[in-house]
Amino acid sequence: MGHAGLRTPKRILMTADTVGGVWVYALELSRALRERGIEVVLATMGAPVTPDQWEDVRRIPDVKVFESGFRLEWMDKPWPDVSYAGSWLLRLEESLEPDLIHLNSYAHGALPWRRPKLVVGHSCVLSWWEAVIGGTPPPVWERYCSEVTCGLGAADYVVAPSEAMLSALRRHYKKHLAGGVVPNGRNPVFFHPGVKEDFVMTVGRLWDKAKNAEVFRHVAPGLSWPVYVAGEESLPNGMAGISGAGGAGYGSRKEGSDNIHCLGRLSSPAVASWLSRASIYALPAYYEPFGLSALEAGLSGCALVLGDILSLREIWGEAAVFVPPGDPVAIRDAIRALIGNPSYRKTMAERVRARALEFSPERMAEGYIAVYRYLMAGKREKRLKVEG
Repeated sequence: MGHAGLRTPKRILMTADTVGGVWVYALELSRALRERGIEVVLATMGAPVTPDQWEDVRRIPDVKVFESGFRLEWMDKPWPDVSYAGSWLLRLEESLEPDLIHLNSYAHGALPWRRPKLVVGHSCVLSWWEAVIGGTPPPVWERYCSEVTCGLGAADYVVAPSEAMLSALRRHYKKHLAGGVVPNGRNPVFFHPGVKEDFVMTVGRLWDKAKNAEVFRHVAPGLSWPVYVAGEESLPNGMAGISGAGGAGYGSRKEGSDNIHCLGRLSSPAVASWLSRASIYALPAYYEPFGLSALEAGLSGCALVLGDILSLREIWGEAAVFVPPGDPVAIRDAIRALIGNPSYRKTMAERVRARALEFSPERMAEGYIAVYRYLMAGKREKRLKVEG
């Protein structure tokens, strides 16, 4: 797509939550945009920025962070906080005078912004519930659905990291949503294949049933290799009232029992170190709109065993081994096949890394810049062609 005559924003106000993968995404995109002369100001919500996260921020030149602890729209009883956060964000817009607003949540899309606004849909409760619990959420989620629908409807454009996620937003909230796809990216500088060791790894929020970490209770005892599990075991503040979110509860077991070794939450460099040594990365997810952890594992030269869902099929194609998330025997057998055949494992790891290198921060930044330029030009096209 040609960009002649289209203006690129100089400063962007971007929201980010500190609880999940959106934080990693926001920093990666901020770094790539900064290298193209675009200043990014991050406004954080959800939980305080941790010391490890501040270390990640310090690795990016000139990024500014305004921190808050406002609850996110998918948390328990969030709406007073969502309202306070909206007022705070509008004050930031007034004082910082950004050229464009980049929202990584939904409800604030309906605020009376003075600048063009982009909403990015990383995941949502309705598509999560459909994939993980089944059916539709109970009535307590009706306001969430209404707020998300309003926020999406007010957005000047909507981006999702996969066609599967964009289709879910259209199906659940707004059929004629003006939007496009820009895949996430990860810098390969931070991940590399090391000397591979005989173990399987998985990384993710263990409290989130979508990640399916619970299945390793059944799978690990049947494997000749140990399984290392990294991630937060407890729900973040504000999620106690969300039915169905509670996950594996690994903290209740002895370290290493049943062939499982629990690593807890790791810093980004620690995750990269573990992935460089892991031979197999398993993410038999029920729900994963993109899967940054799988991308990091792919860049680290791990063979991938992934849940057979539309989004992961879309992203990885023939480069990964796919398994039905609800079938522990199939998951175990797929991992066993990789363990028992070093040549097959090596071939899949090489295939995965080649595919992973396609999802670069440069590609992601160019995709977003294309959207930014069209929004800056005041265009509202139903099907903007994005080169992501």
